[in-house]
Amino acid sequence: MFGFMKKNKDLEALILELDMDASNNYKDNAQDDFRRLTARFDELKAAGKLNAKQLAHYGDIINGYAEMMKNYTHADQGRKDIGTWG
Repeated sequence: MFGFMKKNKDLEALILELDMDASNNYKDNAQDDFRRLTARFDELKAAGKLNAKQLAHYGDIINGYAEMMKNYTHADQGRKDIGTWG
């Protein structure tokens, strides 16, 4: 039998919001969403409200987003062709 993991509704909603903002290139919003996601994950973890499978699952997701968020700002969209963004 496959191991079933009950999803956390709070974290799933924050992930959905982050995905939507990132896919629409709303970089500032995506950064804010990531901060809210990590804060909520830490709160739930500290309160003991996540089981081992959830900790591993959401921890992996957060690590993936952390890598994606490196240098994820509007500065990387500069108009270098005309020299306005160094």
